[in-house]
Amino acid sequence: MTPDLAESLALRALGWLAAEPERLGGFLAVTGVGPDVLRDRATDSDLLAAVLDHLLADETLLLAFCGDDAADPADVARARRHLPGFAEPM
Repeated sequence: MTPDLAESLALRALGWLAAEPERLGGFLAVTGVGPDVLRDRATDSDLLAAVLDHLLADETLLLAFCGDDAADPADVARARRHLPGFAEPM
């Protein structure tokens, strides 16, 4: 996994969230980001990290994304390590 691949996966995840108003609404509610900010910062690595954090915090959501995207859940976790703000668990 490289930072570019991590961002690509996170962008796919963002697109997946945005495809369903309920999924996107949950992300916006948790992060406090508004639709305009989301559009302006869609490629920002900090925002993309928040997208992956959101998926990783909800196993049902994570597995639904991975099923639709044909991604491995472990790849989502690996991708998160390559974006800003990752801290190894203690």
